[in-house]
Amino acid sequence: MKRLQQGRWQWWLAPVVLALAGLFWVGTGSSSTAPASGALAAAGATPSPPRAASAASASVVLKGAPFSSAGLQVRQEQRALWQQRLERSQAALDAYRQSTLYPHGSQPAGANPDQLYPNQPISDEHTFRGTDGKPVPGLRLLTTQERVFVQGSETVRFTISLHDANDKALPLRIVRASAREVPAPRTAATTPELPLNFNDEGTSGDLLPSDGVYSVQLQPATQGFGGLLGQIRVEAFLQYREQQSSTFFDIIYTPEAPASWAGGAREALENGSLAFILKANVRQAGRYVVTGRVDDATGKPFALLSFNDEVPAGAQEFRLVLFGKLVRDGKPAFPLTLRDVDAFLLRTDAFPDRALMPRLPGKVLTSQGYALSSFSDAEWTSEERNRYLGELSRDVVDAQNHVEQLGKGP
Repeated sequence: MKRLQQGRWQWWLAPVVLALAGLFWVGTGSSSTAPASGALAAAGATPSPPRAASAASASVVLKGAPFSSAGLQVRQEQRALWQQRLERSQAALDAYRQSTLYPHGSQPAGANPDQLYPNQPISDEHTFRGTDGKPVPGLRLLTTQERVFVQGSETVRFTISLHDANDKALPLRIVRASAREVPAPRTAATTPELPLNFNDEGTSGDLLPSDGVYSVQLQPATQGFGGLLGQIRVEAFLQYREQQSSTFFDIIYTPEAPASWAGGAREALENGSLAFILKANVRQAGRYVVTGRVDDATGKPFALLSFNDEVPAGAQEFRLVLFGKLVRDGKPAFPLTLRDVDAFLLRTDAFPDRALMPRLPGKVLTSQGYALSSFSDAEWTSEERNRYLGELSRDVVDAQNHVEQLGKGP
């Protein structure tokens, strides 16, 4: 009997407890969310916009009922978070659209300043480290090399000079120097080490005698590396007074080109863009990457053009396309000059990762004069770009809708 009475008492009490709980829930308006948001803000974190503070607050928003002070605070915090998300989404959309106005193969020269002059010597400055491996105060080691990628019968010059804090060249002794193959991991070298003679006598690659710059010139094809497709390291051991140091240079050598140029470069105005067309005889099929630089009539770099595609063997054409909108936006002075073209066959999962074609240094082709109206002003389009623009635009619309909904009064 006692257990039965206890059950009846609990049955009568349950609706009261539920009613009181409901009143408390509506009155507080899920105020527990506010401290959590405040804690995240105090910690410097940006919480993700909540889908809803709670079922009760969502119900209040939909019915348009008056907000409690706590519920209004939650709503204001939600709107602020969605406003931040809207700004970020809009910035992401604008940045992506601006960065993809032109195709990957036709970019402004200013976007790739490190690729505009591929045939200039590469200069570097090193700390002169003594016999104990520590830097020697006031001494700087300056080095240059003509190029990193070498093909066929090309030569490459290396220079070394030592300078003090006032940039005065100091007497330097080249104790020993050599060129050797750097084999791929877990493989042995196939070529012997080659002794080299750095000199400051105006011979063997040295341009000026007694200027403090020690030079040597290497031609891999005729100096023991003619059959090597791989990496060559030039090492030099140095001495200044009682201090000894060392430095090294690396090059990547291709003995036989996978394709050769056939001459007869031409231009064509196609679909509102200007194509520079280069003929080649391809001996080895595969993915070829070709890069060329375009200057305007004043000699100012205007664009960096590239071709990147699978090419079959045989007589082929590489097309470097100057995109129409890039011309319309940049307004270059005509005629335009295509110069300094380099190309290679990409070797997937191999070392080295490329086999070089002969470079085309200097002027390759000068265009005719064209009116700007000859070029299209349309932005570049592709399936990938359209997909990303669509996704980013949907993020903006979604955030805007939340901001507007949360900004409406009850």
